[in-house]
Amino acid sequence: MADEPKKPKDFWDKLLVILHPVGGLLTALAVAFVGVTGSRVLEERQSRDSNARLYSELMSRREEAESTLRKDVLGAILQEYLQASPSDLDAKVLQLELLSNNFHDSLDLRPLFLDLQRKLLKTPVPDRDELLGRIESLAREVTSKQLFTLQGRGYRFSGNVDLAALEAAGAGSIPLTEEPARVTLGDTSCNIAVMLRSANRETKTVRVRLEASECEGTNAPNLSTTFDVGFFDFPIIDNTRLANGWRCAVALTNWVDDFAELTGICFPGEYASLKDRPYYEEVIQKLRQQEVKTSWMDGL
Repeated sequence: MADEPKKPKDFWDKLLVILHPVGGLLTALAVAFVGVTGSRVLEERQSRDSNARLYSELMSRREEAESTLRKDVLGAILQEYLQASPSDLDAKVLQLELLSNNFHDSLDLRPLFLDLQRKLLKTPVPDRDELLGRIESLAREVTSKQLFTLQGRGYRFSGNVDLAALEAAGAGSIPLTEEPARVTLGDTSCNIAVMLRSANRETKTVRVRLEASECEGTNAPNLSTTFDVGFFDFPIIDNTRLANGWRCAVALTNWVDDFAELTGICFPGEYASLKDRPYYEEVIQKLRQQEVKTSWMDGL
């Protein structure tokens, strides 16, 4: 059988011959580029992880050292306070100032304030009024710091109390504000009302009733609780649990002659003191809310 004559190569055949080695070169270059880029990304990720671990370790060591220092300072101050002579009230006031300035957000210092106030009222020392003024000024300063910290995370409202009108009302109640405060935190809203019951001019305390009603976004019932509020009740420590993990506190911020100023603050429970541990149902509710948000984001 005679050989068939070869067909002359057309343009595409010639182009294929030319591009075949070029394709191999491009493939090699692509593989090299991917390898270099992947290695660089891996190195950057490892570097970030290493820096994050180093930062976390440094912060952990710093917090541990700070906790140890605070524990030693607290133990030393408390020991000095308890061992001080009962008649040396000036030293006790100084030690209470040290405790308040360093541990007001983690310790319940109200018993120490009240104990020192009782001793000052019973002891006719020459500088009694000055010492009483110092502990009241200290308490107002601590309350002001805590309110300033909490107001950026919650809802704050204030009102003035006419002590003469409160005494004339007898067993009745006078509202702190004309209308209940409608407080909204997250997905929950509640009406918060503070009712004034009575006042004690000697100890500078006001008996109040805190009412939470018409709460939306929760199945919690209405709440009503009565307690005394003085200069030594600090909002981060002395607060009332409300629905959905809220906390609400009432603080005495001023007392001048026949008038007192009360301030209410409602805030999320995670900003309460360390001793105020969340209930299990609050933790479960937070986890469920986070799961709902995550599912919603995944569906977008």
